[in-house]
Amino acid sequence: MIHKTEAATAAPESSPLHAILDGLRANPRTLPAALFYDDRGSKLFDAITRLPEYYQTRTERAILEDVAPRLLEDLGDSLELVEFGAGSAEKTETLLRELDVQTYLPIDVSEYYLETSAERLRGRFPDLQVRPILADYTRPVKLGPMGAKTRVGFFPGGTIGNYHPEGAAAFLRRASAMLGPGGAFILGADLLKDPARLHAAYNDAAGVTAEFNLNILRHLNESHGADFHLDRWYHHALFDPKNARIEMHLVSDREQVVEVGGERFEFDAFESIWTESSYKYSESKLRRLARAGDFECEEFWTDPDRLFSVSLLRVPDKR
Repeated sequence: MIHKTEAATAAPESSPLHAILDGLRANPRTLPAALFYDDRGSKLFDAITRLPEYYQTRTERAILEDVAPRLLEDLGDSLELVEFGAGSAEKTETLLRELDVQTYLPIDVSEYYLETSAERLRGRFPDLQVRPILADYTRPVKLGPMGAKTRVGFFPGGTIGNYHPEGAAAFLRRASAMLGPGGAFILGADLLKDPARLHAAYNDAAGVTAEFNLNILRHLNESHGADFHLDRWYHHALFDPKNARIEMHLVSDREQVVEVGGERFEFDAFESIWTESSYKYSESKLRRLARAGDFECEEFWTDPDRLFSVSLLRVPDKR
């Protein structure tokens, strides 16, 4: 079972209907990315991270293993690790093995992943205190009293890129406030690279990313009584060089009408719903983002091919 502290927030319901309807009325049409991550969506994303085209996960893990001694030196002993959107928490094990983590607080909307990862980690790290929090990390989350000397945030996987840069800065400011003065933050971010490599990562040959994208409609049908026919939509991902981002869309293959929340929406053939963006960063942009998010970037590490980065950010002490 999930252990929840008194200060833990309750699990969020699916994306509020008004946000869904506002997105579908907009031009271009959008859907909240939170709809991706029901239990099925979380499992599909975990499958994506194992695909040969998806370089992010294995590259980030290699960087973390390489820089773990530096992290230990920089962070010291007695740490409380807070992971935002923990999922299966597999990369977290590198930090738990190498750092002096006393308490681990995974935050996620998937009760399945919180339960299974907590059980696995308690078995592998018997002295570790695991306190799962079923909550939406994009909103303020009460962490409760700190169970160690230093609170360290962990946000791997390049998920920061799913935010518009202004939204990314706002998320970091919330995280900075949660961690408190002297707190640290380990941030994984995808870097700008050859568009062909990016295209392959979001259009895998096995079609898992397409299935993940379509699952947002399945989730909407189940959670809000919509009537999307999944066989009338297809996945499309493209790179926008002007904004340095991948865009994921679901494209209607015909003229059709869909009902969501009692409201009817007419779609033209080949009209799309924009489901996700993934911004790609340079080192200079990441450092500016850290400052805008009330952090200072102490360390910036990357792999030899500069595909991915891991940064160590710090909350400045109050003066």
